[in-house]
Amino acid sequence: MKASTRAHYSYSLYARPDVAQGFDTDRFGGPIGVMVAERQETVLLRMLGTEIAGKTFLDVGAGTGRASLALAREGGMVTASDASPAMMDVAREKAASLGFAMSFETADAQALPFSARSFDTVVCFRVLMHVPDWRKALGEICRVARRRVILDVPPSASLAALAPPFRRAMERLGLRDVQAYRTFRLSRLTEELGAEGFRVLEVHREFVVPLAVHRLIGSRRLSEGVEGIMTRLGLARRFGAPATILCGRQAEESDR
Repeated sequence: MKASTRAHYSYSLYARPDVAQGFDTDRFGGPIGVMVAERQETVLLRMLGTEIAGKTFLDVGAGTGRASLALAREGGMVTASDASPAMMDVAREKAASLGFAMSFETADAQALPFSARSFDTVVCFRVLMHVPDWRKALGEICRVARRRVILDVPPSASLAALAPPFRRAMERLGLRDVQAYRTFRLSRLTEELGAEGFRVLEVHREFVVPLAVHRLIGSRRLSEGVEGIMTRLGLARRFGAPATILCGRQAEESDR
């Protein structure tokens, strides 16, 4: 890994043991964090349907293992990978405490140490928005997937797109230690997936109101009520974030 890459926040920040130990509490603690985690898991398991038990999975950028553990709980044969050894240590401890037999690999999403089509499905949450070269990471994710890829991104056509410029401004002013993630045009991402041999089968868009606002209010009941209204009005389908995308390898869609 190049020195410039190691300095990128997606490596340096998450390599810190204190960040890894506090990750679940920071991201998935409190009523809104729990809601976010539950909804992510619900969408993932629904997209996979009956195609979990006995199937092989790679979780790229697994972090502390939330998606990996959910798949293992359903009988999946899971390999969790992340560039951060500290994150992998936390995920390994959680799997051991639950008695799940999983594999762990410290690996860069931009250079995965697996052969082509090694896994039935590759899952990748909250990664493409952060990695230095998202196209390279996407190519690697698609390369090692035999049949399906499930990933998520913050769409540029959403209120989530307001956060990156705000974060960059705060960082320049020295007011906060923040990371300005990227957003995606879904049409462009669909084209990139097509170039890698994958077709988008489903797009699920989640929150219309930015998560930062939901966290500030701190009421799951209110958040679910507001988002329910947005969904009924059709706004989530057009403006929701993140967008979770189910893709199938074009040559094997008939096997799905």
